[in-house]
Amino acid sequence: MTAAKKYNLDQLMNVVLAPVVSEKSTFVADRNRQYVFRVADHATKPEIKAAIELMFKTKVENVTVLNVHGKDRRFGRTIGRRRNWKKAYVRLAEGQEINFAATE
Repeated sequence: MTAAKKYNLDQLMNVVLAPVVSEKSTFVADRNRQYVFRVADHATKPEIKAAIELMFKTKVENVTVLNVHGKDRRFGRTIGRRRNWKKAYVRLAEGQEINFAATE
């Protein structure tokens, strides 16, 4: 049984929100075959793996998850806060690659 069959397809399509494009993420992608994604707060590692394999038709080796805490921000006198979010480092199997320009 593949990982995508365990989950509802609608649920999997809402797990991965966006790729994170930064200097660090491109360095990690070139060096370690890892891609960085912003994911839903409720997402688990198996759900993220199944969603990436379904969306990009690739084989995922492992997933590392990181909770990013929102920064405190000032708006005049009042102090606000950016929202917390979850980041996933997805390592692809040897020879696999994600081309963001060619996705459907």
